[in-house]
Amino acid sequence: MVLATLTTDEVKEPEELQKELNDLEFQMFRMQENLKQIAKRWQVLGIEQTKEEKWVIVYILDDGAQCKIMLNECDSAFRGVWDFSIQATYADDHTIHIGDIKGEENKGYGSICMNYLKNHAMDQNVQYITGDIAQRDWGHLDRLIHFYEKHHFDVEVDHQDKSGDLIWNPAS
Repeated sequence: MVLATLTTDEVKEPEELQKELNDLEFQMFRMQENLKQIAKRWQVLGIEQTKEEKWVIVYILDDGAQCKIMLNECDSAFRGVWDFSIQATYADDHTIHIGDIKGEENKGYGSICMNYLKNHAMDQNVQYITGDIAQRDWGHLDRLIHFYEKHHFDVEVDHQDKSGDLIWNPAS
């Protein structure tokens, strides 16, 4: 016997549906436990589902000098360390400067965190998010340009010096 899901193109066996349900129940249990631990030290911003249909918790550290958007997966126990992070500082009252993006790539975590960083900037009345492309980034330059342009940053690259500048302005 074969059961149909919401899409007409996709048909799943009962065993596969049961496995998905079990995975979801486990993630929900982990999410509840992880939320308790994370909320003790940081401000929880939201819960999102990735492009791989995994649940993640997004949280922030903002002490007025630095702004760090962090993400934790809900398929494992929280061990006090984020799974992905955008680390930034306040350059001035109107600008947040991205210093580094750390974590596993191609899971959609960067997009989730970047959207939260942009929303946080607007909530704080910050007009710009800036960043740099350094020589150490040159091995994945095309991926960086794609990522930042997808998030509506203006990207300027100096191929001769192997450097670049990024700026996001919600008004533009």
